Order: sequence, then structure tokens, then C-alpha cells
Amino acid sequence: MSTFLLEVVTPERKVYAQDVDMIVVKGVNGELGILPNHIPLVTPLKIAPVTVKKGKTTEYIAVNGGFMEVRKDKVVILAESAELPGDIDVNRARAAKERAEQRLRDAKKDEIDFRRAELALQRAMNRLDIITKQ
Repeated sequence: MSTFLLEVVTPERKVYAQDVDMIVVKGVNGELGILPNHIPLVTPLKIAPVTVKKGKTTEYIAVNGGFMEVRKDKVVILAESAELPGDIDVNRARAAKERAEQRLRDAKKDEIDFRRAELALQRAMNRLDIITKQ
């Protein structure tokens, strides 16, 4: 089976760069599975895990928004932030989740604070989801 290069890049660094068999991402219009030789595509991504299949192994990357560009032999994910499971501080993610939940309870009147807390909660849940999948 053929492979393609997956690169996950943030403003700070290249988080991931390996040949893979398949990836599954959550775009704003739904879930997408990408295989080698996929048609070219650019799509915005949701805050969600990226599932990476390599041979018989499955890996996960916590991607917090951004865009995916699909080319014939390469996929580039330009993410606002991204973390591999080994880079996630579980205690920090749990604390962030609790803070965001508290802000959601307190921010019902202020739409901007509510949206900011909602995004923080999504990022924290994404990190914790990655940890439980590994």
C-alpha cells in the first residue's frame, strides 16, 4: 500500500512529519478520511483529534483548529496549536477544563466570554480525549 507525507505545523514548530497510510480529521463540514492520491483539497478544521494510521498502529494528535491542505502525495495541517499525547500535561488539561466549565457557568450574560470559555473547554477536552485513546 502506498503512503503519503503528513506534516502538522503550528506557528511555533513542526509537530509531526511522517509517512502515513491514512488520516481522519474533523473538518467544519464533517469528518474526512484521507488516503494516498486523494484529490487536492483545502478545508478548515475543527478542534478535534486527528487519527493517524500507519501500518497496524493508530496514533492521535490533538489539533486545535486550523486548515488542512491535501496534495497528491502530501497533507499539511496548519494548526493554531497541536500536541502529541506525550506532550500533553494531563493535570494542566484537567485544570483548564475545570476553569473553562466554571467560566461557562459564570459568563452567561457576556457572549464574548462565553465563546472564549467554550473554545477553551473544547481544547481541554481534545487534549484529554487524546490521552484516553492512547
